Amino acid sequence: MTNTTTALRWHAPGDLRLEEVHVRTPGVGEVRVRPAYVGVCGSDLHEIVDGPHAIPVSRPHGLSGGRAPLVLGHEFSAVVESVGPGVEGLAPGDRVAVEPNYRCGTCAACQSGRYHVCEHFGFAGLMGDGGMAGLAVLPSYMLHRLPSRVDLAQAAVLEPAAVALHATRRSGIGAGDTAVVIGLGPVGLLVCLLLRLRGVQTIVGVEPSEQRRALALSMGVDHVIDPSRTENGPADLVRKLLGGGATVSFEVVGHQSTFDMALASVRSGGTVLLVGLAGGLHFDGFAAVNAEITIRASVGYNDCYPELIDLVAQGQLDLDPFTGDMEPLADAVEVLNDLARGRRQGLKTLIRCAGADIGASVPTVFTNVSQVRT
Repeated sequence: MTNTTTALRWHAPGDLRLEEVHVRTPGVGEVRVRPAYVGVCGSDLHEIVDGPHAIPVSRPHGLSGGRAPLVLGHEFSAVVESVGPGVEGLAPGDRVAVEPNYRCGTCAACQSGRYHVCEHFGFAGLMGDGGMAGLAVLPSYMLHRLPSRVDLAQAAVLEPAAVALHATRRSGIGAGDTAVVIGLGPVGLLVCLLLRLRGVQTIVGVEPSEQRRALALSMGVDHVIDPSRTENGPADLVRKLLGGGATVSFEVVGHQSTFDMALASVRSGGTVLLVGLAGGLHFDGFAAVNAEITIRASVGYNDCYPELIDLVAQGQLDLDPFTGDMEPLADAVEVLNDLARGRRQGLKTLIRCAGADIGASVPTVFTNVSQVRT
């Protein structure tokens, strides 16, 4: 068993290196995996352009023990190589999706089941070593076994899908309601797909990219709006299309202008759900109170992977549109720098690691995936 691997590590803004690193054997409650596919996230690109934002530099993260230089990649799938003492339910050769949240298990948030806002929260791939490598060691609680009907490329998209599922849950939206989704990047498009599965009557998307608008229509979004081509602004058109406004506006950009759009697009008594990350935002409190607008926030996810795995396995959620752009780990430095600097465009780029070949050929015995419905 080798104890070294090739990994893509962040050293500083603009300083990515593909280098050989030591990988320890798994300890108690840990699993060593061979990453298969790793999604490139906007968070990774922000770290490359002007980080550190989340990456610990001066001192190690409290749960992972990691700090820069650090292996990037928190959206990933893998194949189990070996398990440490005390690990049950996982064995070498198992194909897994990685839910990258570190959690302490003892703080008030963890004790209430809200481990995604753990007091010591972190992501493998941002606050500890992640998946852009030949090998990785992770806590066993991060790993979800995959049924044969879910391939490893699809499983790498489960992380942003979990962000989208948690947002739809937080919104309280239901069958017969209407929605506007502002920002049709990967998370916004995944929100649209999940809204349709929840029985939402009409979905409107707002997005400046022609390619993403076309993709949204192909995914079943009822109306798509180019915000630069509306006579009185996109919110006015949303309100006309939805007979007075949306039941829920999903803001998936993280900007004052799109927050204003979300507020103006929602009907009286409706909800604005904040998914995009932004700094200070301001709004007209008088107008919000008079219309009884609810403003809610959504961050990360908890207990989403089992439901998503089941939806993909049953053919109800198609993640293939997010898996079309793949690049090998050997080219990852150039690919990530191009993405970060805007020299490359696309919906979702996956970095292909050695586990992809192993996972395609190793037979595994699977247990049933439990259904989680809310």
